[in-house]
Amino acid sequence: MTQTLTGGCLCGAVRYRIDAPLKNVIACHCSHCRKISGAGSSHNAPVPTSALTITSGTPKQYADTADSGNRLYRFFCGECGSSLFSRREKMPEMTVLKVGSLDDASGLSLAMNIWTDSALPWMHIDPALEKFAKNRPVKT
Repeated sequence: MTQTLTGGCLCGAVRYRIDAPLKNVIACHCSHCRKISGAGSSHNAPVPTSALTITSGTPKQYADTADSGNRLYRFFCGECGSSLFSRREKMPEMTVLKVGSLDDASGLSLAMNIWTDSALPWMHIDPALEKFAKNRPVKT
């Protein structure tokens, strides 16, 4: 049975549905994620792009070069500016969902922290969770 989650932007102009379970919520502390989220870190969950359906509206896109050097496309609402998801140019089959844009993220939990060498000194990083100074290793 597939888990279905819904979400969207603050103003409601862009809505989406996810037809896949969210497994790994990852806190990213890189400078780009901090800026895009307006917070000390961005909480993200990777999902197959095929599991994401935009149900209303059309998100705008911003092409960015991430701290890793990878080209990243960031999608957001053109009306209210809410950050929704991103995709790597080299991995378009995966979408990285901004967990804060979900309607209900209460059943999720944080699995790891990445780019911790960029973390702000006042950010708490749970020592019980996996952490990586840069990006997490790619699983083969």
